[in-house]
Amino acid sequence: MNARDLIETAYGLAELSPRRPSQANLRRAQSTAYYAVFHSLAATIADALMGKGRGEAWHQTYRALEHGSARKACQNMRAMREFPLEIRRFAKSFNDLQGARSRADYALDGRYNKPNVLAYIAMAEAAIAWLEGADVQHRRRFAAHVLFKRRQ
Repeated sequence: MNARDLIETAYGLAELSPRRPSQANLRRAQSTAYYAVFHSLAATIADALMGKGRGEAWHQTYRALEHGSARKACQNMRAMREFPLEIRRFAKSFNDLQGARSRADYALDGRYNKPNVLAYIAMAEAAIAWLEGADVQHRRRFAAHVLFKRRQ
């Protein structure tokens, strides 16, 4: 799954109607913005730990990422202090976008508007750029932090 394609899809859904997009399209756009960030993280983890490739081990590593454990790792403020600013920003955005995705997919109340949804998509774009812009050693360490349980 290509994160950039998902960002384009999110923008396409949010801007499908020149006037006022449907609530369904706005909700799907907000949800898709999160999935762009999630898949960007999965690819970053696989690249950092297995090298840039698309073999069986890479695919297994990519698929190892779980939404809940990724959220908990990104919420671990004590551990996140060890990472540079761009990774901390990514982690904060990941959590914010995951919450927005959950509301878009499951909350039956509330109305969505185009400017707010576009802001979430822009947040997802920025988060992907922060993660991709981090030094490879920090991405590798973050991959281990997100994917593996810390044992004392």
